[in-house]
Order: sequence, then C-alpha cells, then structure tokens
Amino acid sequence: MIGRREGALMRNNGSHSLWKSKVVTAVAIGVLIGCVFAFLFPNGFFYSVPTSTPNRHLSLAGSKTQENPAECESSDRLNMLKSELVAVSDKNAELKKQVRELTERLRFAEQGKDQAQKQFLALGKQQKAGPFGTVKGLRTNPTVVPDESVNPRLAKLLQKIAVKQELIVALANRNVKEMLEVWFTNIKRVNITNYLVVALDEEIEQFCQSNQVPVYKRDPDAAVDNIGKTGGNHKVSGLKFRILREFLQLGYGVLLSDVDIVYLQNPFDHLYRDSDVESMSDGHDNRTAYGYNDVFDEPAMGWARYAHTMRIWVYNSGFFYIRPTIPSIELLDRVATRLSQEDAWDQAVFNEELFFPSHPGYEGLHAARRTMDMYLFMNSKVLFKTVRNDAKLSKLKPVIVHVNYHPDKLPRMKAVVEFYVNGKQDALKAFPEGSNW
Repeated sequence: MIGRREGALMRNNGSHSLWKSKVVTAVAIGVLIGCVFAFLFPNGFFYSVPTSTPNRHLSLAGSKTQENPAECESSDRLNMLKSELVAVSDKNAELKKQVRELTERLRFAEQGKDQAQKQFLALGKQQKAGPFGTVKGLRTNPTVVPDESVNPRLAKLLQKIAVKQELIVALANRNVKEMLEVWFTNIKRVNITNYLVVALDEEIEQFCQSNQVPVYKRDPDAAVDNIGKTGGNHKVSGLKFRILREFLQLGYGVLLSDVDIVYLQNPFDHLYRDSDVESMSDGHDNRTAYGYNDVFDEPAMGWARYAHTMRIWVYNSGFFYIRPTIPSIELLDRVATRLSQEDAWDQAVFNEELFFPSHPGYEGLHAARRTMDMYLFMNSKVLFKTVRNDAKLSKLKPVIVHVNYHPDKLPRMKAVVEFYVNGKQDALKAFPEGSNW
C-alpha cells in the first residue's frame, strides 16, 4: 500500500511541474508578443494621427523637405471660399432672374387696360367660340420687359427723347449728309420732337450737334463701324437690323426711317399699333400694295391650266414701325444673321423672313403685320406716276413721301417740299415717271 501511495504521489508531483512549465512558457510568449507590438505600435492600436501635427522633416537622399501644414490648410480654405463665392454668385443670378419674372408679372397686372396684355393673359385659358361672325384671333403680341442693362447710356438718352415710349430712328453717315438735312428740317417743321439720328461717323455726329438734332454715336464696334463709315445705301441699310435690337430690348417702339423721306405730318398720329410690324408698301395701287389673286396660265395642263397664286408687293424696309415684342426681335435677329452670312439685299431678306410660311426644313416667323395706307405713307412711284397726274389725289396731303424709286433723290425731295409745303403746283412736273437706266 505504501508503495502504491508513493507512486501516486510521484505522478501528482509530475503533473504539477508540467502545469507550472506551461504557465511560465505562456507568460514568456505573452511578454515577447507584447514587446513586439510595443515596438511596432508605440502609440497604440486606436491612435489616429492628428491633421495639425508638429513639423516633420523627411530625409530624401541626404536633403530635407519640410511640409507646412498651415500653408496646406490655408490653400484648402481658399479653394473652399472660392467655391462658396461661385455658389453665391449663381444663387444671386437665379434670384435676379426670379425678380425679373416677378416684375414682368406685376407689369402685366398693372397694364390691364392694354389690349395686348389682355390678350396675352387670355392665352392660358381655353375658351368657347362665340356666335358666328363674332370670333377674332389674337394678333397683338405683348411687349417685352425693358432691360436697361443692355445699354444704360442709350437708355438714359431715350428717356429724354421718346414720347409715349416711341421715337423715329434714322441711321446716317457722311454720304447722305445733304438728304439728312432735308430730312430733319421737315421733321422739325411739323413739330416732331421724338426722333434720333444714329451717327455712323464723327462728321455726322458733329453735324447733328451743330444743328440741335438729337444724335447718338454707338460705342466702337469693328463689325459695324467699317460698314457705317464707308458703306453705300444698301450696306448701311443692313446695319439697322442689328442696331435696332437694343431699342426694342429697352422697351421702345421704333419708327425706322431712311433719310430720303420728307415728313409732312406726324406719323405717330396715323399708326394702328395692333401688329408687330407696320410697314409702307412698294406697291403702287390697291392690288399691288394690299395683295391680289394672280392666275397663272399653263395651257399644256389642259383642264387644270389655270393655277391661282397670291401676290403682294414687298414691304419697304426703309420705313416701318416695329413694336418691342418677341416676334419683332426675332425678326431683327433672323435678318441680321442672314445678312452677315449672305450677299443679299436687306429688303428682300426682310420680306422673306416676314412672309414665308413654315414648311419642311424651315420654321416661319410668327409675327403679325399690317400694310400702311399707300396714299398716306407714299412711295415715289405712287407720287410721280399716279398722284401728280390726278386732280383729286394731288390735293391730298400724305404723311410722308419716300423717294425710294428714284436715284435722283435730293432734287426730288426738294421738289416734294416745294409742292406740298410751299404750294408750288408745277414743282413735280419736270421729273419723269421713272429714271435713266
């Protein structure tokens, strides 16, 4: 028994010694691992490097490059401020746009008596058709909201000159100086005050100033100035579509006038103002001025030999009244664009854009137009071919006479003054109906 007890005791002591050795080994391994991690991670597992640390020096190939966190932070802050400034600027632009829209709505509300505004406000409503013969479509477009930022200098000038937001505008250079004098002399004589000469060179500007004629000289523009100073009639005439745009954007109705025109009455007393464009006609009788059904005959077609066509003689691009509407501005843009790209006559382009309908490949202009009375707004063909030879018609006094059909413009203009102003009955007789070719 004693022997068995000693054997058991010896087994117990061996197990105990083995357990102690395992513990010591585990502790030793733990200490070793701790030392390794302490060496590799001196700041601990959960330590994050702060953004603003003391200056560090990096040694690269024996040289040192110093990082400056303060400068980096300033640069980042500057970029952030720039981004914020751009965002604020965009927001201001959006706010300005909203203010303009609200101003436009307010203006529409305040001008409720204006027929054009009434029609515009009615566009958004569906309406029932009235009784037979009482239905009329809309033709008077609303005016644009004036934008003085387009040309502040011109805006201030027009505020002094315009009457009821309207004025006569003429373009002139030194080539038409004598005709210009006849033009503004007769304007003054009939007490028209709302007119302006757009001087295309310094000579005309000084000439107008010396004669107390309202004048405006545009800011330098190479695209316009070269033509304005040296161009002939047609080239200068083409400039007006580009120049007139600013007048319309400022909210003014413009009676565009060539300088080969004699004023005998105030034209603003004879306008309807119900269309985007009111223009005098190159027609010489009722058919050609206001339109007619022209039958084309093609015998080879047999039963269908006759084809009906609609014809009207063109509007004169040297005398027309244009309201400040979106279609009117679109018309000016279309004509100016084509004239800058094509070698074309401005009057032909003016009429094509005004009359041609929409068709495949082309979107027509949605503008309302009116033809002026050909005996009140008279071209020189009507005068020298018809009126001067008719006892009744020769007693009528036109509003203006436009010497557009004849190249000897200045003597005919003076003769018109003699006939209608000074009462010289034979003043027109010396001139032929036409002119030498």
